[in-house]
Amino acid sequence: MLRLLFWIALIFAAIWLWRKFKAPASSTRPPREQDAPPMVRCAHCGVHLPRDRALGNQQQWYCSQAHLEQGPGASGR
Repeated sequence: MLRLLFWIALIFAAIWLWRKFKAPASSTRPPREQDAPPMVRCAHCGVHLPRDRALGNQQQWYCSQAHLEQGPGASGR
C-alpha cells in the first residue's frame, strides 16, 4: 500500500512540474493596459477616443474639427 501511494505521489509531482515549466513558454500573454494609448473624452459629444487622434484646445479634447469649432456641448452628461 505504501508503494502505491509513493508512485501516485511521484506521478502527480512529475505532472505538476511538467505543467509548471511548460506553461509560461506556450501561453501567450495578453497586451498590458500600459501598452494601450491614453483615452480622452470629446468635450462636445462625450465620445472617448485615443489622445493621439483627438484635437486639443486648451484643456479640452474634441473628436473632430466640427466639434472643435462648435465648442463644448451640453454639460448634463
